[in-house]
Amino acid sequence: MGHELRPCDVAIGLGSHDLGVAAETADLFLRGLAKRIVFTGGPNPSRPDHFPRGEAVHFAEHAVSLGVPESAVLIEPRARNTGQNIDFSRQVLTEAEVEVSSVLLVSMPYMERRAFATCRQVWPEVEAVCASTPMDLHDYVKTIGDDALVIDSLVGDLQRVIEYPKLGFAVAQEVPERVLDAYQRLIAEGFTSRLLT
Repeated sequence: MGHELRPCDVAIGLGSHDLGVAAETADLFLRGLAKRIVFTGGPNPSRPDHFPRGEAVHFAEHAVSLGVPESAVLIEPRARNTGQNIDFSRQVLTEAEVEVSSVLLVSMPYMERRAFATCRQVWPEVEAVCASTPMDLHDYVKTIGDDALVIDSLVGDLQRVIEYPKLGFAVAQEVPERVLDAYQRLIAEGFTSRLLT
């Protein structure tokens, strides 16, 4: 989304198939951009064997291995979608008595817009700043190692940006015509495994 990074009360590492989210969250914390971290996410539906104990647990362990103190990390292991990631993280922070007025939402690069729109709907009273590992699409596909998974995920994520506001899950976001055209072409080419049913 092009948000300018700034210090926030907490970083929320949104669970996914991409361990790079944990590494980026750890880096942002170690650079002083957050005082606490919440890793959120249960078992990953697209790669259940990748994080068998749930995304949040594996992400937290990875961040600690990169130098984040365990005492700075909270784990939310139940969420199964972005709305739950944010809502359940808020609950964990409330239970830990952490006051929050700003959050650094750390996600996969293509998920920033949906994370932002969801946060605006679910937790509108906080200021949300989005972050992800800065890289171009080609490099991102190489880090994941599965072209079809990335393209399917991009298509599914854009569908959610379009459809979730109609369901009350997120605030509406403008989607440029050229992006909608590319989205339709990718669906026509069969990149549909991550579409809502």
